[in-house]
Amino acid sequence: MEALIVVDLQKDFCKNGTLEIEDADSIIPKINNLIEKFVSERKKIVATKDWHPSTHKHFIENRTDKDVEGEYWPTHCVQYSKGAEFHSDLTNRFDKIIYKGVDENIDSYSGFFDNKGLKETELRSYLDKEKIKKIYVVGLATDYCVKYTVLDGLKLGYEVVVIKDCCKAVNLSNDDEKNAIENMIRKGAKIINSLDI
Repeated sequence: MEALIVVDLQKDFCKNGTLEIEDADSIIPKINNLIEKFVSERKKIVATKDWHPSTHKHFIENRTDKDVEGEYWPTHCVQYSKGAEFHSDLTNRFDKIIYKGVDENIDSYSGFFDNKGLKETELRSYLDKEKIKKIYVVGLATDYCVKYTVLDGLKLGYEVVVIKDCCKAVNLSNDDEKNAIENMIRKGAKIINSLDI
């Protein structure tokens, strides 16, 4: 069985969001087409959501003298906020929503685990319950949450396909997207475009 994983297509990462990813909105029509295809083929569709408490230690605004490991970001995707909602143009036909980043002390890029690998989301148990062996990953952002979801999926033994033209990168450095793609390929992911499905 196969499933589509839609990563963090939330308002705060899209146009005018607090952590806007350039041109993120442009991938939504392609992802909607994929969602309709997966629905028509009776395949499962899962979405992940950043779901941070307002006290999240990786928000720049909450930074203290006692630094925590990892990157700091503008406040985004706070639980129950407008910015945490899925983009309004996204077709919401999800069989399961996975909430991540819920611990104020540890960031969580991957849809499977937090960044320290200490806590697991419901994603693996859901996929295994549905007998999913192959996942297609799309969404935001190629060089962060998509990449880490893909790498963890590979570690857990899933066949993982990244649909490149249905992802967008943050690109804090110019080569971040390129390096992320190369890393995912090196670890065993297959990279395709939406027209290849």
